[in-house]
Amino acid sequence: MNDTPATIPGTGGARRPGDTALAALGLGPAPLSPADASPHSFPCGGSWRTEVPSVEGPEALGVVLEEAARLDVPVHRISQGSGIWMLTDAEITEMVESCAERGIELCLFTGPRGTWDTGASVRTDSGGAGLRSRGHDALAGCVEDALRATSLGVKCLLVADEGVLWTLHRMREQGALPADTTFKVSALIGPVNPASYAVFEQLGADSVNVPSDLTLAQFTEIRRVSRAPMDLYIEAPDDLGGYVRMYEVAELIRRGAPLYLKFGLSKSPGIYPYGQHLRELALATARERVRRGRLALDLLARHGADGGMAELGSRLPGKLNRFAISS
Repeated sequence: MNDTPATIPGTGGARRPGDTALAALGLGPAPLSPADASPHSFPCGGSWRTEVPSVEGPEALGVVLEEAARLDVPVHRISQGSGIWMLTDAEITEMVESCAERGIELCLFTGPRGTWDTGASVRTDSGGAGLRSRGHDALAGCVEDALRATSLGVKCLLVADEGVLWTLHRMREQGALPADTTFKVSALIGPVNPASYAVFEQLGADSVNVPSDLTLAQFTEIRRVSRAPMDLYIEAPDDLGGYVRMYEVAELIRRGAPLYLKFGLSKSPGIYPYGQHLRELALATARERVRRGRLALDLLARHGADGGMAELGSRLPGKLNRFAISS
């Protein structure tokens, strides 16, 4: 009988949930293989960062910042889902300034997107092309959003189309967008195998949101081919499955680093595209997302796995692999 706590290789002696009690009953877990651990990290050497998603405007941002201070939840990135075109210049500027004061990366969604377009295929059971940008005009709208947002100081753009990603990456390489602009791939087109993940990195992605239902083994498979930072809903919204994976956070970090821990919220109505008619819901869910973050961080601390957080204020991904851009 194994009566010693089962620690997690590569996490400084962190223990696994229920290890001692289960081992005493002869139900200890199988040992973890060091070969499953990610060899990668953020440039500062940290393994994980935090992200609070669905922060739809300055008022919701204020709630998140207030609650994060109250609950002592470190925040590396704030992301928004409704789209740059749903915010005024003044609102974007206020969000940029609030985040900059605290060293938090602000990520805004480029639009328009297929799910709000006139095309009927997204209403079918198959979902058609989903969020992808339909036609030249939608692509142009995403480019216009990117130019406007970066001119106002936004340094991270969220994309949901491979062509938009490649276009914006080329613009970044050519100097039309600031060189330190980063691109984040939406969960709604997130890759589910190592080859597709590597393609997104090559297309210019600086972080890639994978679906929350990937297995632990699939995280390891991705890390064998790419070091691009990974975003993961620890708790996914219902339209992404509603999965709650808090008890796996330590192992997700071990296998998926460098990893953004996204504090989503299940059992909550959608708020995209946001407007004042959804104000109370947006503020309440923003507050609860931060509380969910506190729960995840407390769980990591109880298991001795809360080390390895990347430096607050850090945002760049490090050197990544890209497709060559022909002249």
